[in-house]
Amino acid sequence: EVQVVESGGTLVEAGGSLRLSCAASGFTFDDYAIGWSRQAPGKEREGLSCISSDGNTAYVDSVKGRFTISSDKANKIVYLQMTSLKPEDTATYYCAVDPTTTTCRYADFRTWGQGTQVSVSS
Repeated sequence: EVQVVESGGTLVEAGGSLRLSCAASGFTFDDYAIGWSRQAPGKEREGLSCISSDGNTAYVDSVKGRFTISSDKANKIVYLQMTSLKPEDTATYYCAVDPTTTTCRYADFRTWGQGTQVSVSS
């Protein structure tokens, strides 16, 4: 069974940094696209970043330059390094995987984790 589990969320002060982890299992980690999204209370889920097995990464403008996505293929973990955090970054952060593609552009994220809460105080 394909699964992803997020971790690393916590309370942090504005301007601080945090690294989220997405541990994947149930597939070979040879072909994949893994994406990070977030959802704040009362708002729609927002796609943030994606990394694929062909080495490409993508970011939404609101986090470009502040967030960095990376993968540890040996341990099947994808990280989201977040810096210069702002109160508006407060949300539940989710990762999702498409284990059938090698590119973010055509990813169909059907397997989602339960999320990890990030709170940024002002």
